[in-house]
Amino acid sequence: MAQNAHDEYRDVHFDVCYCSPLIRARETAEILLQGRDVPIITDDRLIEMGFGDYEGLGYSFQIPDCPVNVIFMEPQNYKESVGGSETFEELFARTGDFLKNVAQPLLEEGKDILIVGHGAMNSSIVCQVRKLPIEKFWDAGIENCKLMKLSE
Repeated sequence: MAQNAHDEYRDVHFDVCYCSPLIRARETAEILLQGRDVPIITDDRLIEMGFGDYEGLGYSFQIPDCPVNVIFMEPQNYKESVGGSETFEELFARTGDFLKNVAQPLLEEGKDILIVGHGAMNSSIVCQVRKLPIEKFWDAGIENCKLMKLSE
């Protein structure tokens, strides 16, 4: 998928890429930008949402009454941590800090920024930039290895 994105977006200009320090995101950024002189800067604020005790749990929907499912099914009702998971408030705070202190100043300088991350992290950025309600959190996501332009 990353190689296809490399080919599909080869003519899209980027001045800088910020990405999650997690291996999959870093590798995706490297493949996408292969052959370009675009710096890739990792930023811990772009890591995926933490799911606590439920990290890596596959198929939680097959577990009746699994408490973590509220995050996915009813994000507007996810107010407190479940099993040590990160709250939306915490996720929005760290990604919002990135937007305010890194992305916005660069955009004001006219820079084109690529952000490479993960599902929930991406959704938090899209929701903040587009001022979407938390009910739309999962609708706001970005397909894997696809670009979404967030600013003019």
